[in-house]
Amino acid sequence: MKLKNRKKGLLITVDGPGGVGKSTAAKALAKKYKVPYLTSGLCYRWAAKILIEKKPKNQISFIKKQFSKLNYNQLKKLNLHTPEISSFSAIIAKKLSLRQIVKRWQKDFVYKKNNGNAVVEGRDSHLIFRKAMVMFYLKANLATKAKRRYLELKKKNIKTTLKQVKVELLARDSSDIQRKHSPLILSRNHVVIATDILNKSKMIKKMSKEIDKRLLLRDGKFRKTKSR
Repeated sequence: MKLKNRKKGLLITVDGPGGVGKSTAAKALAKKYKVPYLTSGLCYRWAAKILIEKKPKNQISFIKKQFSKLNYNQLKKLNLHTPEISSFSAIIAKKLSLRQIVKRWQKDFVYKKNNGNAVVEGRDSHLIFRKAMVMFYLKANLATKAKRRYLELKKKNIKTTLKQVKVELLARDSSDIQRKHSPLILSRNHVVIATDILNKSKMIKKMSKEIDKRLLLRDGKFRKTKSR
């Protein structure tokens, strides 16, 4: 029986704490399914960076103006993973008024600029994009998360220690879980992926299988993807 087609946008969210492989997974899926990649974490880090540098009297008005002219591609060229930015981004992420600015910008990026097509990575993406086709939640043990983040920072020539990375990850996760607005939570709609027992290729294969299943149910066919 031919299934009736619905809206054609492909929107996927990838949530989870730091160091679980969200960026790796989201980038790979975006490339495979030929849709834009967006990470909310980079938005908050950029907001933290410009607030630290400019020290505006009215943070909300300043951030609202900056996001109105943000070129997302430019963020990829900046160093936004320093300990100072990481710490401050967790603090400002608790502010509802600032979260609303970032949330509005993300929705415009996905729906207005990309017709509902994107792989969005973050900690509360499923709450922002409640109609996403698939909502993934990635998890891993602390040792695995810390080692991954440590190697990532080392590659970017950011000096730190494995012990310090563990402390920072625990502090950030605790802050995100306990914050009042849009906390880091596991939803009943999430498809859970344990990344500490999967290598990259197996992780992408498992996630792709879920996406293809949803596409088949919606469209009655698979979407063409880029061969790897």
